[in-house]
Amino acid sequence: MTDRLVIIPTYNEKENVEAIIRAVMTLPIAFNVLIIDDGSPDGTADIVKRLMKDEFVDRLFIVERQGKLGLGTAYICGFKWAIEHKYDYIFEMDADFSHNPQDLVKLYEACANHGADVAIGSRYVSGVNVVNWPMGRVLMSYFASLYVRTVLGVSIHDTTAGFMCYTRRVLETIELDKIHFKGYAFQIEMKFTAHKCGFAIEEVPIVFVNRVLGTSKMSGGIFSEALLGVIRLKIQSWFRKYPKVK
Repeated sequence: MTDRLVIIPTYNEKENVEAIIRAVMTLPIAFNVLIIDDGSPDGTADIVKRLMKDEFVDRLFIVERQGKLGLGTAYICGFKWAIEHKYDYIFEMDADFSHNPQDLVKLYEACANHGADVAIGSRYVSGVNVVNWPMGRVLMSYFASLYVRTVLGVSIHDTTAGFMCYTRRVLETIELDKIHFKGYAFQIEMKFTAHKCGFAIEEVPIVFVNRVLGTSKMSGGIFSEALLGVIRLKIQSWFRKYPKVK
């Protein structure tokens, strides 16, 4: 039994899901994996269930949801599952290898050994570490994070990062049912809420590699939600009482 759980949301990731699971399972320290699948019509869930039955009994789990319900709700679902099953370190990671599974160890060490409550796999804390993105998307992402830092008044360089480690006490404290955004704004809202609650946040440098297989889920609507959502978050923070670290 390990106290580390990696949550991986999936939708039509049959090209990647088996390989990403195997990559996590063969790391030098043990991680369990929870797949949150949003009704993938390509058979992603069937691949996961085969691996659960044949190879990774009691280490690989799946929650199947009906239809595309959004990245944020997938992670909230996974967080609640992790709390219920008493995991101490809960990770977010993409299924498409844009996040290097080996960096899970660095995120874990930041929380387990360096005193962080939240560890962020950061593309921008030590320059711009992004591979195979068009320059326009790199600039959009970088300046979006700068915009968020300025509006919200946080010192986090990569505010939209989706490669994370949370300690259980963070997820138990920040009132998950009050996290409302679904796309990239979800990642911003989680970090901002952890910051307002007074948790220690550490950025761990990573290299982000654009997906090779499968289809990106990024859209203009998701990006605009993040831009407008930041203003909403700031205004709401003036009137909201955040729970504090116990």
